[in-house]
Amino acid sequence: MQEKGKLIILEAGDGSGKATQTRLLADRLCAEGRRVRQIEFPDYGSPSSALVRMYLGGDFGARASEVNAYAASAFFAVDRYASFQTKWRTDYEAGFVILADRYTTANMVHQAVKLENTAERDAFLAWIEDFEYGKLALPRPDLVVFLDMEPAVSRRLLAARAAASGAEKDIHERDAGYLERCHAASVALAARLGWQRIACSSAGEPLARELVHEKIYEAVRRVLEGSL
Repeated sequence: MQEKGKLIILEAGDGSGKATQTRLLADRLCAEGRRVRQIEFPDYGSPSSALVRMYLGGDFGARASEVNAYAASAFFAVDRYASFQTKWRTDYEAGFVILADRYTTANMVHQAVKLENTAERDAFLAWIEDFEYGKLALPRPDLVVFLDMEPAVSRRLLAARAAASGAEKDIHERDAGYLERCHAASVALAARLGWQRIACSSAGEPLARELVHEKIYEAVRRVLEGSL
């Protein structure tokens, strides 16, 4: 029986270099002879992301806090379900390494922070795990790498990116306080759930992407050893 693949998640706040680091990691693993499939969430190229785009665009509320955490989570979860079923399930079941720029872990961070009561937040996190991994039967990650960039650095990079592209920030990116809370939640979840936490900035400046990549690669290598 074919052994299932490995699901590796890169999780981080906006502007932290997830896309770049996912690409660097994919290129290196491919060069080593591994079969790799790179995915990202939300899957903006799919119709399944329609409700996500509406949410982030402010159709359901101008601020993230105005949209029910469970409803927003469902939008993202259904997008992941569609992606898994139509795009990468076959590769995963054939033994590929699946590299994901965000996953269920993003709901755990970005939606849980809307619930201030600890008991309510814990109940929400339990619901997320049951809904996505249980009811929707999405694969559980083999490794979650949390790219930890200081919020002030992320905001500066986001502003520069928006200025260069002319693109409007989404409702998450526009709310500095929300991004601060998400960062704090990511740090707490990394400790609680055993995510691999890798610093991406120091003293208010981003670290060299090559340095960050080496740390990510080492964490991934330990998980993948023996799976060539």
